[in-house]
Amino acid sequence: MLQANVQKLDPREEHFRVPGPRDGMSLFLRFLPAVQTGFQPRRAVIYIHGATFPSALSIAHRFEGKSWRDALNEAGFDVWGLDFYGFGHSDRYPEMDEPAADGSPLCATDDAALQIEAAVRFILGHQNIEKLSLISHSWGSMPAGLFAGRHPARTDRLVMFAPIARRGPRRYEKAAPFPAWRIVTLEDQWNRFVEDVPAHEPPVLSRVHFDEWGQRYLDSDPESRAREPSGVKTPLGPFSEILKAWHGRLAYDPAAVQAPVAIIRGEWDGLIPDEDARWLFDAFVHAPDKRDIKISRGTHLMHLEAMRLALWRESINFLWSDGVAAIPS
Repeated sequence: MLQANVQKLDPREEHFRVPGPRDGMSLFLRFLPAVQTGFQPRRAVIYIHGATFPSALSIAHRFEGKSWRDALNEAGFDVWGLDFYGFGHSDRYPEMDEPAADGSPLCATDDAALQIEAAVRFILGHQNIEKLSLISHSWGSMPAGLFAGRHPARTDRLVMFAPIARRGPRRYEKAAPFPAWRIVTLEDQWNRFVEDVPAHEPPVLSRVHFDEWGQRYLDSDPESRAREPSGVKTPLGPFSEILKAWHGRLAYDPAAVQAPVAIIRGEWDGLIPDEDARWLFDAFVHAPDKRDIKISRGTHLMHLEAMRLALWRESINFLWSDGVAAIPS
């Protein structure tokens, strides 16, 4: 079903609203097909967003006229962006209209993996292809990994940008319970975006870029500007499961993934330090091709930062490594 009431980020962009795993609730998909491709059959990528903002603000957001999605298009890939329930233009959980303390964290990994499954089923049928690749960010690596493990025949390759890894159980500490949702303000986002840059280093995120991005972020929730301070209502299942992973309970089994996997991370990403990346790399025991790629001067939000072009290129090189066309210069 075509979604007609959402602003396009590109004149060629197509919008779809498809049934999700919850009765009566639908998922929003953005689609930007490659103008030219050397891939036969065509190759598609779906972007799986992280814990606080949807696809329009990540893979599809243009900095100085170009986005990660544009770069993938130029390399011959058709690109889809999924908004999970409670994010962007997908339906909101009814529980988000109730007090946050009255419910359990929304958009947990198993729920999100079923949403990916619904989206992928639609995409494969729409494009008449058998499989696609996934690019995930942060918490999105968990439902992406769970989907890939459950559906190896539908998974071509798996890019995990700034993924979350399991850490050892903490003997005397349990993960605290989370409410169903929370409000995330622009100040919250700015503080998170800049906190990992060493004090003696120049900024890697432009304040001008952030201010522009921030207005689009507030646009993702129609009620955001009616709050004081302005902020976006956000499901807390992702935060809850990140904390569980850091207490020894990762929400999927990397050993179940049979597709090639690339871990791509920034030098200054405090959420996936070297020891976490090593554990995760080793845990993908059945991946036929594994890569751990660390990019200098990048943090957990590198796709919004100065080193984003390196991130784009590394992801394309990996996705393209068994392809037939040439990477644009």
